[in-house]
Amino acid sequence: MKDLTSATIGSKVVVKDLAKESSYRKRLLDMGVTPGVTMQIIGKAPLGDPIEVAVRGYKLVLRKSEASAILL
Repeated sequence: MKDLTSATIGSKVVVKDLAKESSYRKRLLDMGVTPGVTMQIIGKAPLGDPIEVAVRGYKLVLRKSEASAILL
């Protein structure tokens, strides 16, 4: 299964699940990143960390370790 770090800039993705064993799971759910939500990749830093996304009408910047917990 792919994760958010593999998405390209400008693409829209749908979250299928969050990694069960991730320590970021509760934090991501609190920020509105839930299964079924659509996210758009706005930008990435040159080395891929951090990643800026638009979700539920606001912009969110995620570390690569957090983005890897979001499964597509």
